Amino acid sequence: MKKPLILLLSVQFFVYVGFGLVIPVLPVVITDQGFNTMHVGGLLTVYALASFFTAPAWGALSDKMGRKKLILIGLIGFSFSFLLFAIFSHSLVMMYLSRIIGGLFSGALYTAVTGFIGDMSTEENRNKYMGFMGMSIGLGFIVGPGIGGLLSHFGNDIPFYTASLLIFLIFIYATVILTEPERLGEANKRELIPTGTSTLLKYRVRYLFLFSFMVTFLLAGVESTLQLFQMEKINITAAQLGSLFLFSGFVDFLIQGGVVRKVKDGQEWKWLIGAQIITAGGLVLFPFTTSLAFAGFALCIFTAGNALARTLTTSLASKESGGKYGTAAGLSYSMDNLGRIIGPLFFTWVLTMQPNATYIISASLALLSIFIILTFKMSKKSLRRAI
Repeated sequence: MKKPLILLLSVQFFVYVGFGLVIPVLPVVITDQGFNTMHVGGLLTVYALASFFTAPAWGALSDKMGRKKLILIGLIGFSFSFLLFAIFSHSLVMMYLSRIIGGLFSGALYTAVTGFIGDMSTEENRNKYMGFMGMSIGLGFIVGPGIGGLLSHFGNDIPFYTASLLIFLIFIYATVILTEPERLGEANKRELIPTGTSTLLKYRVRYLFLFSFMVTFLLAGVESTLQLFQMEKINITAAQLGSLFLFSGFVDFLIQGGVVRKVKDGQEWKWLIGAQIITAGGLVLFPFTTSLAFAGFALCIFTAGNALARTLTTSLASKESGGKYGTAAGLSYSMDNLGRIIGPLFFTWVLTMQPNATYIISASLALLSIFIILTFKMSKKSLRRAI
């Protein structure tokens, strides 16, 4: 495996360890301070809003200024956001500010790392490389929530301090080791391709951006409602929620490492259809939860489908981007964050009205999203073929 790829996987791993650390703790921080529980959704939403409005600019900037600089900027900003939250967890205003900063710089990280991998890969091996990236993200989610749940026993601010430290250490690591990639293959050959969002949206890659929104919309719905739903069903704790994400993270890891990188070029659309069927299957099981084990089983099935869809969509959008990997990554990331903006608000509202309906609606939307992939497949307006 190439050394730059190993470093990028390390960056993604530690970033998602940091992100995962706070998942079981955030609702507890809000409720223990006596703030309205709606602020849990609010803090998730402002994070996504910040990423949504800045990721396209980060993506275009990474194509111009270079991947390494943007990765370093993203890491230091992301680290600072966790530190700010830990210090001012008693202040609702400062918690919101820290989440805005975190969302801002997470956009820089995602677009730069994805663009970096696009630069160093080819059409033939991009699925494998994106699979490695997804595997590192899944591994981060394995370690992060579990550690976060354990660290919460020593104080609700400890997971945030830990996340800040981990991201800062990887910043130092990247500063010393990482070198700017040479733009290989398609990235060099396609310099004459018109750039920018408007160009990409004229081609069938636009359907992948829409599909990316739906995949993350469903994921955000699960993330924002699972603890509240399971508190009613089985009185789940932060540590137990961490254990659920721990087990589902192993599934994510196996899908990314053992399945995604074996998908052949041109066959992604078939796998995406299968992924949404699996996703729907996991969602319909949640209302039948009677124990922690069953909740974990349902979450693992959902995670398997969502992980497969998430990574294959990123890889396929990169192939359909005409060499503008950073711009495509920025657009994809913005659609992801649009899902994270709307998902928590929508599904939390449904949960307050009719808890079980949350997951029936989610499953139905997962199945309906298959038509987006079929529309993509039927369209012949591919930027790859236009070159």
